[in-house]
Amino acid sequence: MLLNLEKVKKDYALGKTTVHAIREVSFSIKEGEFAVIAGPSGSGKTTLLNLMGLLDLPTSGKVYFEGNDVSSISESEATNIRKTRVGFIFQTFNLIPVLTAFENIELPLILKGKKEADREKRTKRILKETGISDIASHKPDELSGGQRQRVAIARALVSGPDIVFADEPTANLDSETGMQIIKIMEKLNKTEGVTFVFSTHDPRLFKIAGRKLELRDGRIVKDVVQNRNKK
Repeated sequence: MLLNLEKVKKDYALGKTTVHAIREVSFSIKEGEFAVIAGPSGSGKTTLLNLMGLLDLPTSGKVYFEGNDVSSISESEATNIRKTRVGFIFQTFNLIPVLTAFENIELPLILKGKKEADREKRTKRILKETGISDIASHKPDELSGGQRQRVAIARALVSGPDIVFADEPTANLDSETGMQIIKIMEKLNKTEGVTFVFSTHDPRLFKIAGRKLELRDGRIVKDVVQNRNKK
C-alpha cells in the first residue's frame, strides 16, 4: 500500500476554541489510483491533502508512507520525502515569477542534485507530454491560466514522484481549459501509472475518477470505487 491513514485527527487552536478539522479518518491509497476527495468548503479537504502529503502532521493517529510510519517525523525528514517521492499541484499554480517555464519545471531536479544533462532530458520530455514545449522560454506572467497549470503539472511530475496531490487544480480555469487539464492528468495516470489524489468541487473529475471519497465535517462519509470506463 502506498499510503495509509489510521484514525488520523487534526485539531487547530482558534483563539480559545479548538477546531476539529479532521476527525479520525482512516483509508488507504494504492499505487496507480486516480482518486478525488469531494466535499463542501470547510469540510477539511485541503487539510487532509496536507496531511497525506506531509505538509502537516496529525494531532493523533498514524500516517504510513510505503509502510513506514511518518506521523511524527522531523521537518527535515518530511522535506526529503516531499522532495523525492511526492508531487504537488496547487490551484494558485505557485510558479516562480522570475523563472521561465523550463526553469520552473527543472527546479525539483536541481534540488535533487541531478546532473544538467539528465535535467534537460527529463524537462524536455515532460514539456512534450504536457503539450507545452512551445512555451518553455516564457515566464509565468506571459502565460494563460491553463498554460500555468500545465507548467505546474509538469513540475510536479518531472522528478517521477510516487504520488501527486492536486488541490482544486481546475478551480481557477475556464470550463474548456479545465477539461484539457483533466485529460492530461488522466492520460498520465493511465500511461505512466502516476498516482493522483485530488481535492475538488469539479463534477467532471468525479465522473472520471476511479475512486471518490466524500468528506464532511472532517469525516469520510462515503468511499466509492467507480468504473472509469463508464461514459
